[in-house]
Amino acid sequence: MTTLPDPAKAPDQALRTPSNLKLRMIASVGMIVVASIALTLGGIAFWLLGVVAALFMMAEWSMLQGADAKTKRMTQFALSVPLALMAPASLILVIHDFFTLGLLAGAAFFVVITTRKPKLALGIVYCGLPVLALMIIRRQDDGILYTLWALSLVWACDIGAFFTGRTLRGPKLAPVISPNKTWSGLIGGVVLAGAVAAVLHTHYGLPMRLALATPVLAVLAQMGDLYESWLKRVAGVKDSGNILPGHGGVMDRLDGLVPVAPIAAALVLLPNLYA
Repeated sequence: MTTLPDPAKAPDQALRTPSNLKLRMIASVGMIVVASIALTLGGIAFWLLGVVAALFMMAEWSMLQGADAKTKRMTQFALSVPLALMAPASLILVIHDFFTLGLLAGAAFFVVITTRKPKLALGIVYCGLPVLALMIIRRQDDGILYTLWALSLVWACDIGAFFTGRTLRGPKLAPVISPNKTWSGLIGGVVLAGAVAAVLHTHYGLPMRLALATPVLAVLAQMGDLYESWLKRVAGVKDSGNILPGHGGVMDRLDGLVPVAPIAAALVLLPNLYA
């Protein structure tokens, strides 16, 4: 974990060095490839990727909350119970998604009563709910398309915001929370995410309601990014971890997906509610 520098004394030169940018791009491509392969394979492969990501995120969340190693492991064990029920094999037992959602709440309650730290327990929902949402989306008819839409809009928003913000600069979006983010970056991210959704609609049959919702979800992804930046600032660290070269921790890469995935699942399931 790296101590967070004062933005006034240490601007974002490190982020802008060619070597760091190259490393960041290589790592980004690698992560997209791994996620795409797991998405295509579906089943156990996609579930395992979600489990690994959630457990790493839970460890990073625990560290941001100042938990010791023993407490961190306990929160990961608590999260592993609902994660296990998200496995495709559990569907044979006809385990309902609402039951798994209840177990997420139960795991969070367990962490509260054992640690008396509600903010630590919130991490169970923060890390587990997006995985449940993505598993639900992937199981639908055309699940690959819908899940790709949810993932790609976040990827596109991150990429568009990063390069537009670097190029145009301009007014800061939230200078106290994240001094590197700009309004131009937000707009660039939303535009690129919308363009990706338009391509998925035109060429692959993404429903219009999902394409039209994409700009709103892109803004939500940026809000998720800002929320995680606020968590890091409160904890006094620069990154949530250092496992991903050029990116920091797993939370640093998936923070935008956390709020997007549950809303995307609700939008995908919406027609079924009126069927």
